[in-house]
Amino acid sequence: MKELKKSVHFTDSYLLQPTNPVSVNLIGAGGTGSQVLTALARMNHALHALGHPGFFVRVFDGDAISTPNLGRQLFSASELGLNKGVALTNRINRFFGTNWKAMPQSYNHSLPGLADMKANLTVSCVDTVLARFDIAAILQSFPQDQHRDKPLYWMDFGNSHHTGQVILSTIGSIQQPASKKFHTVARLPVITDEFKHLLTQQQDNNEPSCSLAEALEKQDLFINSALANTGASLLWQLFRKGMTANRGFFLNLEDFRTQPLKVA
Repeated sequence: MKELKKSVHFTDSYLLQPTNPVSVNLIGAGGTGSQVLTALARMNHALHALGHPGFFVRVFDGDAISTPNLGRQLFSASELGLNKGVALTNRINRFFGTNWKAMPQSYNHSLPGLADMKANLTVSCVDTVLARFDIAAILQSFPQDQHRDKPLYWMDFGNSHHTGQVILSTIGSIQQPASKKFHTVARLPVITDEFKHLLTQQQDNNEPSCSLAEALEKQDLFINSALANTGASLLWQLFRKGMTANRGFFLNLEDFRTQPLKVA
């Protein structure tokens, strides 16, 4: 019987040996986004130590820090009223010596100069289904040229009270090397295509909370950090191993189960 090859996706070669820092657009700097930004900063520091140029990150968020954000999100009382992206980016730049940029506005078609803010990697940590469809439309509208900031990957984080998922997609096809050992997969499906039916049935619950206690009724205290760290581990695998057999995962923090989503 012929043995089936393991399906894998090889990382686009530019991410492994870039001529400039890999450009990253982080969309959303709330519960998950604030944790993901910290993980990106740690990865950037590690990549520099390994001789890689690291990341250049833009952080998009139009919201201000409010009292219910304290505790569950990475903000302090002294930052109340500040824009989330500005507060986080300034803190990361001071701590890690980076020169990342905050964009205190939403990522959508009305954003001035959007065409000039393409990124190799888009990471979305948004609350609504509509925002995901907007991001997908924007990413798929960019020309597939050989610009240094050519969109290559989209990693989407989403969660409910104690469950969540991370989905890694490619923007178009990524050229794969010939392999006798593996079945190589050039295209990883976009979340808004693969799970369109489920997304359109989902009801968004992004109404503002009046207190941390009320916010915790909507999202568990550690679901965001659990998702962020596991998702960052998947991203780290892309850079360190240059390949992955997984394109995401589903997480249930209530019974501590993680189900990988395999490349196929």
